[in-house]
Amino acid sequence: MIIWLFRVGIVLACPAIVWFGKIAPNQTGLLVGLGVGVLMVGLEYLIAELNLLNILLGIMGWAGGVVLAKLVDYVVLQIGEVALYQAWDKFALLRYFAFGVLGAVIAIRKSGELDVLDKDLLKMSRRRGNDMLILDLHAIIDGRVVDVCETRFLQGTVLVARFLQAELQKAANSEEPMRRARGRRGLDVLARLQACDGVTVKILDKEVPEVSDLDGKVMRLAREMGVRIATTDFNVNKVATLEGVVCLNFNDLSQALKSVVLPGESMSVFVMKEGKEREQGIGFLDDGTMVVLEDARRSIGKRVEATVTSIHQTSHGRQIFAKARPESREKQAA
Repeated sequence: MIIWLFRVGIVLACPAIVWFGKIAPNQTGLLVGLGVGVLMVGLEYLIAELNLLNILLGIMGWAGGVVLAKLVDYVVLQIGEVALYQAWDKFALLRYFAFGVLGAVIAIRKSGELDVLDKDLLKMSRRRGNDMLILDLHAIIDGRVVDVCETRFLQGTVLVARFLQAELQKAANSEEPMRRARGRRGLDVLARLQACDGVTVKILDKEVPEVSDLDGKVMRLAREMGVRIATTDFNVNKVATLEGVVCLNFNDLSQALKSVVLPGESMSVFVMKEGKEREQGIGFLDDGTMVVLEDARRSIGKRVEATVTSIHQTSHGRQIFAKARPESREKQAA
């Protein structure tokens, strides 16, 4: 109701301005003012039905068409045929209108292909040696990607989907403490990642409406763009292999970078707690590898020198079995 009152007000205000403003206080002036008011209401109704992006594209396309018409005018003038130029100049108004409409139509109709163009440019830049990596939600919340980038082992362009950023913001405002903490950590990781030297963070304004799962959306983008995907999730790694997408799993990287220990070598281990067996102690290396120490139960809370006896690889990771040296125990006791 209010919008129609506004439109009626516009239609009545235009002839009133013409009459009381003494622009043309006659019947012709009133008709002109009324026509301007109706035209404004029509434009308002048309603009309300159009997308803002289409309006801006139409304006830029129209301007581009007029510029192109000017260039064609210059080309015709340089030909040097007077008769041709006179015939061409006779239709100047129609010509500019046609080029303007053509530019606006091309800009609006072809705007949907900008998304495909962006993907093609990404592929071209990748072929030129600019390695690209798209992060999934697990890798963002995990945060180790920042440590890898800060050490300069990973450089290039890191892609983050806009819908993942929105999901992190939603989680950061959640009432559930654990979900809120994960969301805030993810946003902190993105902020740190943008500050890394040698890494360019690009936010992808692309949606995949036909896929509901966040991991599936990221997988689809990685496959369409031909870029690698980074994750810490085992299932994503397996699905990426099936989809033909190169996947970088930071858990695999962490496992590969664990220090190599051979039986008979010596190591210094801090004994944190007692083990399951008698006189056993449990310690951990810097990379998180668990060390089971024999004859180290009395040294809990202390650092001992031990000799590696065996190494066992399990589904949960690697376990090192070692035996505390007698001189180390005697030193601790003293």
